[in-house]
Amino acid sequence: MWIPRGVEPRLRRSAKTRPVVLLTGARQTGKTSTFLRLFPKYRFVSLDLPTEAEQAEKEPGSFLNRNPPPVIIDEVQYAPGLFRHLKVVVDADRARNGQFLLTGSQKFTLMRSVSDSLAGRADIVELETLALAEIREALPQTTLETAIVRGGFPELYSNPDIDAVAFYNSYLATYLERDVRSLANVGSLRDFERFLRACALRSANLLNKADLARDVGISPSTANQWLSMLEASGQIVLLEPWFSNRTRSIVKSPKLYLADTGLLCALLNIRSAEALRLSPAAGAVWETFVFAQLRYRERLAARSGSLFFWRDRTRELDFVVDVGGRLELFEAKWTELPSAGDIVNLAFVSNLPGNSRVASGGVICRAPNAYPVPGGFRALPVTDI
Repeated sequence: MWIPRGVEPRLRRSAKTRPVVLLTGARQTGKTSTFLRLFPKYRFVSLDLPTEAEQAEKEPGSFLNRNPPPVIIDEVQYAPGLFRHLKVVVDADRARNGQFLLTGSQKFTLMRSVSDSLAGRADIVELETLALAEIREALPQTTLETAIVRGGFPELYSNPDIDAVAFYNSYLATYLERDVRSLANVGSLRDFERFLRACALRSANLLNKADLARDVGISPSTANQWLSMLEASGQIVLLEPWFSNRTRSIVKSPKLYLADTGLLCALLNIRSAEALRLSPAAGAVWETFVFAQLRYRERLAARSGSLFFWRDRTRELDFVVDVGGRLELFEAKWTELPSAGDIVNLAFVSNLPGNSRVASGGVICRAPNAYPVPGGFRALPVTDI
């Protein structure tokens, strides 16, 4: 079963207007399948095959002669030397769009290669795991708790018989053996796995690198390097704080989120909807899930750098969406009936001097329908954002 992705119209448009389209994202998010579905007439070559990767890296001219455009090149990060030759081919026929469709799972490595060789020639699109809207469009009967625990990897929904626990165990093993080893020389994969689990325990919390390093038993510099690796491979997302004076945010800590709640629940040993409801981590898992839905919404609207959180010494507001200076304020609460205490920080931030720009605010919760709450705010089901 094919699950349509919200990013598909943009990919079609990009292939008609840009010579190169680069689709990035974590492993198993559906990058290759999406390109093959949208562009069935394109030639396809995967650099997952060592022989193909070796020729693309060492003999890029011969590789491109054998695989002329239009072509989909899968896992292109395995041949960074190919990018300069792509530039030569693109510039030889610059008016021809949709020449090369590239996929890759290591965003930072790819971005360096693109900025060095394909600047101004490539449209870069990120594909994350399925959003709730995409899941519900294909499988309307999917419950909210099931979507949270099962996560958003497309294979888990295209084939519902797959055991999610086995899937994530395999995914984690593959990720450690392939992406981690290729991104850096990690001495102990066991220590790195412990580090990833420690990040899961801190999802939806302020990032404290010193505490994280101490708890895992590694140096702060190693923790910083491993965080970059997790971010590069699409496993975590860091959310920056919002300030009216943006330069102040440079010295403030971000919040840490796992990118997908299925992997988060697997790392926390939450294996069912019932286990989620009983878990003391339910609030953090819910906030992580809401963050993923907000990221999906902002990507569909083609807005980058619009999503933040707010914090001072004593208070924190989960999410601030800044669109052209107009603000949307959100709290994420694992409840069906938000209480007066759940809107305290919403009201406080709304009433700060200079915050007349607030357009709306609400508590994103598990209520089945939206309804007003005190202070001019609304209780919002996650489907309403």
